[in-house]
Amino acid sequence: MKVFAIASASPALTPDLIKVHLPTEVPATLKLYLDGKVEQFWFREGSGPIFLMNVASVDEAKETLSKLPFVADKLMSYEFLPVAPLMPLGMLIQGK
Repeated sequence: MKVFAIASASPALTPDLIKVHLPTEVPATLKLYLDGKVEQFWFREGSGPIFLMNVASVDEAKETLSKLPFVADKLMSYEFLPVAPLMPLGMLIQGK
């Protein structure tokens, strides 16, 4: 299942806290990418990352990201949006 995880930074997240957390946040995020949990990622200025996740469920996505340092310290939260292929496109294929 594919899930978009869209970050929102807490007002408590300051530049100093970013500097403190980045040395652990970046490797933890890279591990999720290498493990195949995060398939793609983007960044929104002032908000944080957007991940396209490859997980079994939205609950798995929530559990996975809850371990990231920014989330664990309540400095960032995520909105989770499950997505699927646009199935009506199959109707355009001749013979379907």
